[in-house]
Amino acid sequence: MRFLKTFAAAALAGFALLAQAQGYPNKPVRVIISFTPGSSTDIVGRIVGAKLSEMWGQPVIAENRAGAGGSIGSAVVAKADPDGYTLLINSNAHCVNPAIYAQLPYDTLKDFSDIAPLAVQPNVLTVRPDGAYKTVADLVAAAKAKPGALNIGHAGIGSGTHLTTEKFIAATGIKIVQVPFKGTPEVITAMFSGNVDAYWAPISAAMGSIRGGKLRPLAVSTTKRNAQLPDVPTPQEAGIAGTESPLWFGLWGPAKMAPELVTKINADVRKALTDPTVKERLTNGGNETMDMSPQQFAALIRSEIDDYSRVLKAAGIKPQ
Repeated sequence: MRFLKTFAAAALAGFALLAQAQGYPNKPVRVIISFTPGSSTDIVGRIVGAKLSEMWGQPVIAENRAGAGGSIGSAVVAKADPDGYTLLINSNAHCVNPAIYAQLPYDTLKDFSDIAPLAVQPNVLTVRPDGAYKTVADLVAAAKAKPGALNIGHAGIGSGTHLTTEKFIAATGIKIVQVPFKGTPEVITAMFSGNVDAYWAPISAAMGSIRGGKLRPLAVSTTKRNAQLPDVPTPQEAGIAGTESPLWFGLWGPAKMAPELVTKINADVRKALTDPTVKERLTNGGNETMDMSPQQFAALIRSEIDDYSRVLKAAGIKPQ
């Protein structure tokens, strides 16, 4: 009898979780975007969020909570109820931060439900078009001629752009001053004013300035050229092998979300990413869409955390 009661209770719980997933969402969904408005994370997140809102028939409310390499926004979601109504859109800064911050306000592997990746794009080494740097070799030569004289910006300690900058420094052996900002729009503004000499800018956030002639692209951070910037070389082609560092974005929820709910949201995200309009908007911004199950995404995250830890340790960076 006790076994039957236990079995019945487990079955009812399972049906309840399934019903929760099938009825989701029945109210607005809050999505925390971990970087500033106009950043690549923001751009990709809002494109996907708008399609999900259309599919779900419920508002998907984007809320930017930037700072500390994306960890401020992540902390908000880590503490939220695991009902699927508070989600996180972050970049691969999510996987870089454990190697940067010794005391994060959450455990990256234990306090989140890994739902789905969204898209991947290169960072682009950019400079002002009125400057002297026409190639990567020009920039590296100038940095070596005057160690510490060049300023390179990035979107905050622990961001993907910070990681690419560290790889660039390690690959070239240059000494420069790193200038951290809250997000990409702030770095680009500083470039326009002459306070920053170069930036490994996410392509989606910098494309408008590149096409408008306000920024000059010198190299992409991926192993192959990007279709939106076909004339811009890869690190290997530019003579800085070892700087390869794609920037990707994903969707997370708080830990202990029902597996059925995670599966449901994952399926909806994957469907949204196949929509022709969504795909076109992302592609025009230099992105390639990603397609993984929650289990595959979780495996990617663990692999990336290990890789970033190794890279930053080799660069002499210790968690602080």
